[in-house]
Amino acid sequence: MTTYLVTGASGQLGQLVVDHLSTLVPAGDIIALVRSEDAAKAYADKGIATRKGDYEDVDSLKAAFDGVDRLLLISSSEVGKRATQHENVLSAAKAAGVGFIAYTSILNAETGGMALAEEHLVTEAALRDSGIPHTLLRNGWYSENIAGTAPQSVGMGQHFGAAGNGRFATASRKDFAEAAAIVLAGEGHEGKTYELGGDTDFNLTEYAAVLSEISGKEVTYVNLDEAAYAKALVEAGLPEGFAAILADSDAKAANGALATQSRDLSTLIGRQTTPMCDTLKTFVS
Repeated sequence: MTTYLVTGASGQLGQLVVDHLSTLVPAGDIIALVRSEDAAKAYADKGIATRKGDYEDVDSLKAAFDGVDRLLLISSSEVGKRATQHENVLSAAKAAGVGFIAYTSILNAETGGMALAEEHLVTEAALRDSGIPHTLLRNGWYSENIAGTAPQSVGMGQHFGAAGNGRFATASRKDFAEAAAIVLAGEGHEGKTYELGGDTDFNLTEYAAVLSEISGKEVTYVNLDEAAYAKALVEAGLPEGFAAILADSDAKAANGALATQSRDLSTLIGRQTTPMCDTLKTFVS
């Protein structure tokens, strides 16, 4: 029997990974790492075992990883703390004798120049140094990252960004989750780095045109410089640090950071990736 553990299992990606993993391996072989009683109860209702663990607490992780064979490390959402938190996971995994780790990194980590990539690269290096067999899942942008603001964009008739004509090879969060589950459950992925992105790409002017078509209301793309876009995000209610990261990501996307010709994602999931228009329809009624 092989035991599979998914960290960050109460997050949006983690829940989708566990759902797909349970179609590939027996539910009794899966452990979801959670922090709250509510998350534990939600998984108990699905017949999935949980263990409590916190990226900040190495001892909790060591206990949670006991007897685990294959682990998916879903990157922390706490930008600025992630490298240390991931190091805690790796040291606990090593102490517990975990045999394989898949890690959700970021597309074009070495070449894209995004501020978001810095902590991912530190974690990738730590994984190599750990000696634990592993696979890097370099996830591109989830379509939901952009489509999530569609209702506001339709309301204003404008979609703001700082990506110029840069192209986004997005796919749905579910597509990325399926790929992660497939790698965790499968064999022959050790030592591989997968650059994961959508089969189709678009720039934000094209995105606005698709949004206009779906909503029936004219939406135009307004391109700002990085500083102006960060300021607009702060005015929209985002914390300054997070706004700066998003603006940087858009500005780097102008130079290709979130584009890829790789078909690793559709190859792994065995089907075409979900086009942006399909994701948009779920946000625009």
